[in-house]
Amino acid sequence: MHYDSLHAWDVTPAEARRIQNELRDKVIRADRQGTIDTVAGVDIGLRKDTALAAVVVLSFPELQVVERVVVESPVRFPYIPGLLSFREIPPLLEAFSQLQAEPSLVMVDGHGIAHPRRFGIAAHLGLLLDKPTIGCAKSRLCGRYAAPDTERGAYEYLYDADEVIGAVVRTRSNVRPIYVSIGHRIALDSAITFCFTCGSGYRLPEPTRQAHNAASAFKKTTRPESRDNARPT
Repeated sequence: MHYDSLHAWDVTPAEARRIQNELRDKVIRADRQGTIDTVAGVDIGLRKDTALAAVVVLSFPELQVVERVVVESPVRFPYIPGLLSFREIPPLLEAFSQLQAEPSLVMVDGHGIAHPRRFGIAAHLGLLLDKPTIGCAKSRLCGRYAAPDTERGAYEYLYDADEVIGAVVRTRSNVRPIYVSIGHRIALDSAITFCFTCGSGYRLPEPTRQAHNAASAFKKTTRPESRDNARPT
């Protein structure tokens, strides 16, 4: 699968922030997705200094697995809050390069524009792939919100000052919400709708849940770090 080379990856943290500031205005915050018949879920597992990058493509709206790719790749950028994409996207691009089934929408376990510089991993990946992309994070990076009602389908917008940067979405009744934001080529309300449409009774949307499980399964032989599996409780 093709992706654009927008910049170098061997950069300092200061250079990474400059790249984010330069590219963020290229993000399209409106619906430009066309027909959606496949959805990819994206997640990263970590084993010491090795990334396990998982991309799982599902049919839409059936949500049946079409293809699953997991790539093992060295981590070459330090963990720095707000710069996750420089640590995780290079392994993910390796995984996308091996895909035979090209997805028409990508859901990322991480933030899109709900980011201090409005350029989280979902926005960055969407721009590189030139694909409609949604950030579906398990925790908040920035912003303020009122807690949504406890029933599935409830949500509240996430604000930074007066700007709406995402939504806090209850995908399953009486469980913690997820944090949904625009990645690229999609409007926020459409992103929220896809998160509900791609639900299958778990906290995480099915594409990112499948990607999480694929990365976790790959780690099991080497006593992987534990991450939230978002299974029903």
